[in-house]
Formats: sequence, structure tokens, C-alpha cells
Amino acid sequence: MTMKRLCATALTIAWALCALAAEKSGTIVYINGSKYYIHTVQPGETLYGLSKTYGVGEKVILENNPSIARGLKTAENIKIPFVSDVPEPKSDRKLRKTFDFHFVSKGETLYAISRQYEIPVKTLLEDNPNLDPLHMRLGERILIRKKQIGSEDEAGTKEQWEEYRQSLNSVADEGTAYHIVHPGETFYSLSRRFGITETELSALNDGLKPADLKAGAMIKIPQPEGAVTAEVADSLRRDSVAASERQVVPVEFRALRRSEPLHVALLLPIATGGEANGNYLEFYQGFLLGLDSVKIRQGISAEVHLYNTARDTARIREIVERDEAFRKSDLIVGPVYEEGLTPIIRFAEEKKVPVVSPLAHIVNHNSDVLFQLAPDPAHKYEKAGDLVGGDKHVTLIYTASTDKEFEREILALLGDSEYSRYTYKYEHPSARSANSPSDLTPLLENGQDNLFVILSDNSVDVERILAALASADTSITSRGRTTPRFSVLGNPRWNRFGGIDRAIYFKDRVVFFSTYHAKRDSEVVRTFDSAYIRAFGALPTLYSYRGYDTAVIFAPAMYGDIEYDLEDRRYTPLQTTYLFGQGEGRENHVNRNWMRVNYNSDFTITIE
Repeated sequence: MTMKRLCATALTIAWALCALAAEKSGTIVYINGSKYYIHTVQPGETLYGLSKTYGVGEKVILENNPSIARGLKTAENIKIPFVSDVPEPKSDRKLRKTFDFHFVSKGETLYAISRQYEIPVKTLLEDNPNLDPLHMRLGERILIRKKQIGSEDEAGTKEQWEEYRQSLNSVADEGTAYHIVHPGETFYSLSRRFGITETELSALNDGLKPADLKAGAMIKIPQPEGAVTAEVADSLRRDSVAASERQVVPVEFRALRRSEPLHVALLLPIATGGEANGNYLEFYQGFLLGLDSVKIRQGISAEVHLYNTARDTARIREIVERDEAFRKSDLIVGPVYEEGLTPIIRFAEEKKVPVVSPLAHIVNHNSDVLFQLAPDPAHKYEKAGDLVGGDKHVTLIYTASTDKEFEREILALLGDSEYSRYTYKYEHPSARSANSPSDLTPLLENGQDNLFVILSDNSVDVERILAALASADTSITSRGRTTPRFSVLGNPRWNRFGGIDRAIYFKDRVVFFSTYHAKRDSEVVRTFDSAYIRAFGALPTLYSYRGYDTAVIFAPAMYGDIEYDLEDRRYTPLQTTYLFGQGEGRENHVNRNWMRVNYNSDFTITIE
């Protein structure tokens, strides 16, 4: 595989995909009784363009998605009100030619109806356009398409219901998420699990009574920032093929001979809704360069089959079942979203083929074939002992708005350790009082080793606090006082803030725990950057680096004992280090290594 071919392949794919016409999202959900499209924003899309595509005013889209007031963000999910023409109603006589009728009983769920008739959830939603699956009414008539009865198995039903839940969670109201009720769960167990009273759980779900709680129901639960964590992201898959509790069969992978080419299946959402997804094209390009490096160094040749999966589980199942090239794969990379893994895992376990999840943290699948590059959240702060241990004085700095998820992480890290709280409030220098909450000098004059944790989720406030700490440090030192000893534990989400001057990280000795890091001034990264620019005419991104790492780690491993070779061994292809291992009660091979990135006062960066 020559570099010229790599360039041509990537560019051809980019041109072809960009030429596709834009389409409406195929994902439609009900939220609080109203029908919405769930649209994943693609590069280059505008509010005006979305308004024309969906036939909905720009103002209406903004009202339903306050987060996009400052602009659309690629890969962000937004909800767009569903608008359609009202079809002419058909008589019962005409309907009975195609449909059976089902009348909802007390407490009955759409999941239960789907299982009763063995009919796909998607078919039920398509044939009943006014059906709200979360709030079905007693006696409500459901159309059951006769030709579809018996066409769906239990695993498929669970998978579709899980997809619906995840779509809801992608645009859930702040502070809430959705949970699928498992067999045996009660009001009491759910309230204990999610840290609320039974009364509060009932109020969240329109007065739902304990007696009406049924397995398969989808209910609202509290969830800060709408983020789906490992604790909340359970699903009906617990008792399906993807369940972590099922018996996992150990898999013996076949080692390829050096003379054999490596057949790789790469499943990526290269395009969604007719628009190219630049992030995953960059991952693909990095992966190609990784294979090229492996070929040069080790003489390994590879044949890559790229599949555009969008975010379509049905498309993935079709690939698994019908694509002959895929079924000859020695190594599978992807899909990037967990909901598409079930058919892949089934196939891989049967054929004894490793599956690499390159970006997602896997929650609901447990299999010996699965390798995860994203580090396990449970190990995030393992390298933080010196930051919070010993005689460190820890101060949590609050503002009017708090990053609840980050706060929860920090409080868990501190455990029973003592800490202080400080509320920062900006005041203009001309209007500051003697004890202004904007002046952080008193926090630095305690003669202690200090750790500051800024819990604000507002970029302006974060930048002001960092600047105030640096200013106070300079002021104290310039007056000949004892130099303050402090550092700041940073939030990785600050990387999304565009306005922060990164130079201030050095002045405040900021420490980050990150899933990935690449210093562009390091020799290995500079070498890769140069090769990437020559091949593709652009600077690589973190997606490009991850693609390269994936190829460099897993392609050579296929020619040995992959499970043994990767277990508890460190790999550093570019700069991020990977350490794979299996957790207690889990067979997934998961990267346990988080990168600790230290911004030092001498304007150097050290990586641990």
C-alpha cells in the first residue's frame, strides 16, 4: 500500500460522501408528549439549512435547543419538532386488511407489546404515528401489522428499545435521563439506586404509581448534565446476549502466519444523513498511516474494508449477515457507538475474531473478544494521590453555575478528606471592595500546599478565576512575600472552551487527567504530523492520532498471541500510553491508563 494510494483512497471517499444529498434524520422520538427528530449536526451545517430541511423555523429550533444559541457544534444531537401532513383516516374495514388491533391494558408497555407479537418496535412506531411510547393511554388502539408479526426476536426488540432510550438521552433535559426498567426492579430499589425518594421518582414520571411500574417501561431518572454514566447506562441488555452477567466463554484467537495478509473490517460513521463526518475520516486516514508504518517496520501487509455505518444498527446487522468480505475479517475495528456492537460481538465470538472499540467506553457488553482503547473511568484519578494526599489544602471554587459531573468526580476522589469551599463572584476592578470575592489573594497566603479545583461550567468564569490566581501569585511574589505553593486540577472539558489563553495553564500549574494527549513538539508526533501532512494536506487531529495508534497496536498483535501480548503491557505508539487489562467480573480488555498532563511553571509539559 503506497502513500499515493492512501491519499487517493481517502480523498475519493471524502469527495463521494460530500456529494451525497442532505437528508432528514430517520430517528424520531416522543418527548413529553411531543414528536421530534433527533438530528446529529454534521460539519458545515447551519441553522438556516436545518430550518429548510425540516420545514421548521430557526427560532423554533433555537427554542427547543438553547445550547446552540452560540452556534452548532459538529456531532451534537439536537431535537427538531416533527412536522407532517395529516393523512386521511382510513376506515376500520380498510385497516383490518393490513392490521390487527391491540388495545392497551393498564401498565402495559410498548416493549411488552412488541414482544407479545414479535414485531419490531420501529414498525409499531411507523404504523402508529401519534403513539407516544412513554405515555400510552389505557384502552389506546395500537395497529399491529399482520405481515410483521413473528418477524422480530427478543434480542432485536431489546436492541431497538435501547436505541430509542439512547436517542432520548442524547437530548434529555438538563438533570434527567431515561432508564429502562428491568425485571425485579421496584420503586424502592430504583429510588435507592438513583439517590432520590419514591415521591420524587413518582413526580419525575407524571405521578407514576409503584403498582403500575412494569418491566420494559422507560422512566425518567435524575442525571446531572444529561450525561449517561456507567451507572445509569444500563439497559434491557442485562439479560440478553450483551449482558455483563451472562456466562462469558473464553476465546482462543488464531495467530496469523507472517505470509498471510491481515484482513481488517473498519466500521465507522463516515457519513450521516448524507453529510461527511470529518472526525471519522480523520480516524480512517490515521489508521491507514498506521498500517503503512507497520508494513515498513515489520513487513505486514493489510487489506482494509471500510464500511460506512452511519449510526444505523440495522445497517451493521446487514453487513454482518450478508457481506462476504466482512465475514472473512481477521480484525474488526468499530463500530464507534456501543448500540451497534451486539451483532458484531455475536459474529466475533463465533469466528474468534478480536473487536476493537476505538473511542467508546463500553458499559453494556461483556465479551472476551472486545478490546477498548478509551480508558476506564474507574481509573481516571489513580495518578492523583500527590495532588490530594498528605497535607494538601484543597479548595473547591464555585460560581453561579456548576459542572455537576465534575463536582461528583471530585467529591468521590476526596472521599472523607477535608476540603474548603469558596464562592467566586466577578467584580470589575473599579468597583471592588476591600474583601472582594474576585480577589483570590487570601487563598494563596495561607502558607500551605494548595490544590484548587474550579467547578464552574462557564468558560468566562473559568478564565477569570485562572487569571485571578495568576495575578494573586504575581502580586504576592513581587512584594517579597513567600512564594505561594499551589496547583489547579483542571477539567478536561475546558478544551472545548475556545477563549482560554493556554499560557495561563503554566502560570497556575494546571494538571489534567485526559483520555489522550499529543505534544506537537515531541519528535514522534512531529514525525507523524509531517507524514500526515504529506499524505493528506492537512494537520492531523486527535482522531487521526487515535486511528494511527489503533493500527500500530493491533495489526502486529494479530501475528502473535494477541490476548497474552496485550494483557498488562504498556504501548505508546505516539505519546498516549495504553495498558490493557480485564476488570473483576468483566472479560472486556480495557485500557486502564489515563494520561496525567502537568503544565509546569517553567513552561514545560510533562506527561505521566
